[in-house]
Amino acid sequence: MTANYIEEFSSSFSIDPKTTALVVVDLQYATGSPDHGLGKLLREQGRLEEADYRFSRIADLILPNTQRLLATFRGSGAPVVYVTYGAEHEDCSDVPRHIRGIVKATNNIEGQREHQIVEDIAPIVGETVLNKVTMGAFASTGIESRLRAMGVSNIVTVGVSTNNCVGMTAMEASDRSFGVVLVSDATGTCDDEAQAAYEAMFGRLWGRVMTTGEVAGEISGAASQTV
Repeated sequence: MTANYIEEFSSSFSIDPKTTALVVVDLQYATGSPDHGLGKLLREQGRLEEADYRFSRIADLILPNTQRLLATFRGSGAPVVYVTYGAEHEDCSDVPRHIRGIVKATNNIEGQREHQIVEDIAPIVGETVLNKVTMGAFASTGIESRLRAMGVSNIVTVGVSTNNCVGMTAMEASDRSFGVVLVSDATGTCDDEAQAAYEAMFGRLWGRVMTTGEVAGEISGAASQTV
């Protein structure tokens, strides 16, 4: 049984376009496309079915819901920040050992196709794109100072993988006193169990877990009140 008393201490905050940024995490060809990087590697090994859940969730939920949120945030004048991960050195020596293997195997190196953001949700002119060489964005980019300079105190996180780079970035942000939203149907990992487990954990003290519709409604509602 879940301890309900934790809910009394969990964060409560509102999101609005004046103080909230959409942070899109690691939606790149390296691990976000069945035809490149990880998908290509598994296909060549005859194991692509092992990633059916991942790539189906990306195509059916994460990309369309991220597109919806991008339209909402841009339409409301709220900032959008993209985060990528991958090596900046060809030999991947700048990437920590625990992720160096997958970075090399998926050719996720700056300048390569695999490192690029998936075209369906590509940034537009003027939007910030930061590359990290660690799981969390706050450890190896200047994202905190960028967000503070924009007047951002809350972030909404989408992307992959929920229990790795998205989750680490979200938790780092929470520890730095940002209000953080994890979008349940615009994030994904390798199976329902891992997704559900991370959502349950994150909702306990770290931040809010919301759907795409809930985020869009709250942002749009706040924007209409300021017109």
